[in-house]
Amino acid sequence: MVVDRIFSGIQPTGTPHLGNYLGAIQNWVNLQEEHNSVLYSIMDMHSLTMPKEPTVLRQNILDTTAAILACGIDPKKCFLFRQSLVPEHAELAWILGCLTNVPRLLRLPQWKMKRASQNSEGTVGLLTYPVLQAADILLYKSTHVPVGEDQVLHLELAQDIAQHFNKKYGEFFPVPKAILSTTKKIKSLRDPAVKMSKSDPQKLATVNIADSPDEIVLKFRKAVTDFTSEVTYDPAARPGVSNLVSIHAAVTGLSIKEVLHQATGLDTAHYKMVVAESVIQKFAPIRNEIKKLQEDKSHLIKVLEDGAEKAKELAAPIYQEIRRLVGFQ
Repeated sequence: MVVDRIFSGIQPTGTPHLGNYLGAIQNWVNLQEEHNSVLYSIMDMHSLTMPKEPTVLRQNILDTTAAILACGIDPKKCFLFRQSLVPEHAELAWILGCLTNVPRLLRLPQWKMKRASQNSEGTVGLLTYPVLQAADILLYKSTHVPVGEDQVLHLELAQDIAQHFNKKYGEFFPVPKAILSTTKKIKSLRDPAVKMSKSDPQKLATVNIADSPDEIVLKFRKAVTDFTSEVTYDPAARPGVSNLVSIHAAVTGLSIKEVLHQATGLDTAHYKMVVAESVIQKFAPIRNEIKKLQEDKSHLIKVLEDGAEKAKELAAPIYQEIRRLVGFQ
């Protein structure tokens, strides 16, 4: 019997930004209320594909955990765990990697983009991390994966790998389906042609959920718009203003039409402050909770360790059957 099971993960980059929250974490909170089997992982193994200092990675893991707990993720309603604490992820990735051809991985856009950003030939880990993503999902026989538009190709790879495995060894893995985010992709405040990113070198481009009210106001005040003062929604012709409208709608829970109605008569300079205030109100309680959780490091570590024990219990019989199917036992 196939159980509806949700799996998703987040890389530990420290405190998430506005785009992470609206595009993924807010959806995670809803999914844990709607489904009985939900797993969320802090993807520390994936984070090694970009160079990290060990002390920075350790702190980022804790900060990311504090942030998603503060946003409403409840370990009583889901399994929240650190990926590297469940070694079967890496073991299954090896098995699945032996079913995956290299040209398919070379065609994935993230390989090309990230290799270029590193100014290098690229590492084996950077090339093969989509196979590890497939293992993350399939290890638990997950049926649904919440993804953003930029991860759809990686999920398609996981689907193909599942089908390839099933064809070779018999029907075993459910083919996981995408749960696409309904939130419009949040763009950089300094360059609305690209998505908001933690790695953006422009400090004013990205709003972090733990930013102070003054920092949020400054970032929205400096947000790139255009020379038309009226507030309208037209992502192709007016990407900067449209990004502000998308953010306003997402943090208030209103429709694009409703926020445009509220903005009637406002010029873009005043509207920026309206959006900033909405973001400040949304994140104020979360920011306070993050600070509180960050003071109790042992609690954060225990949450992740307890979650990993539950994840291992779920993964163990599935992985034992995989070992049997491929001939390891």
